[in-house]
Amino acid sequence: QVQLMESGGGSVQAGGSLRLSCAASGSIFLINAMGWYRQAPGKQRDLVAAITSAGSANYADSVKGRFTISRDNAKNTVYLQMNSLKPEDTAVYYCAATPGSSYAPIDDYDYWGQGTQVTVSS
Repeated sequence: QVQLMESGGGSVQAGGSLRLSCAASGSIFLINAMGWYRQAPGKQRDLVAAITSAGSANYADSVKGRFTISRDNAKNTVYLQMNSLKPEDTAVYYCAATPGSSYAPIDDYDYWGQGTQVTVSS
């Protein structure tokens, strides 16, 4: 099993920045890509960004140029730097991990964190 522990998040005004962190522990050999999904009230959970252990990243079009995903394999930690935040970025952000690639569908993500709230005010 793999455990994912998220940190970061909070409230910020539009145009501001936040950084999320997610540390993985347990059977790390079971995972390849780690990513961030988000879910706003009444909406489906969507991919924000994902990255493999080799550094291959995949971004949702809505965050390209504003968000950067990175990974420290020595610390088994993935980061999401979020800049130029918009009110529509408001959601619960979930860290997730999969044996698959950074393009793996949501159903391939076997491990999930508890989620952290990000609120962007206008």
